[in-house]
Amino acid sequence: MSQERSPPLTTPDGRYLVVRGRLWRASDPRLADERRADLVGQLMDARRAVAAARRTGDKDAENSAHEAVGRAKTLLGERGPVWWDDDAPDLTRRMARTTPYADWYASVGDD
Repeated sequence: MSQERSPPLTTPDGRYLVVRGRLWRASDPRLADERRADLVGQLMDARRAVAAARRTGDKDAENSAHEAVGRAKTLLGERGPVWWDDDAPDLTRRMARTTPYADWYASVGDD
């Protein structure tokens, strides 16, 4: 019997996903659904290409695939300039408990 995954915890402002207590920038919510789906498809194709290149030991292909991952993540808004415009800093990769989200994170009890 397969167990369904619950959606990742998302900060109240929608800027970050919380994975194992760490903040990861969410995709830009202003992207049209069709565009987001296309970019997610590109991202997943690039991730599969990374895995395939690693299996064969092809460093050039692996580097190219990593670049494709980076491009897709940037277009999704997960890397590069932040997609919000209130001058709040990018807290990607920080532990939620050490950020301005600490009280919220403690209240949701996601350990």
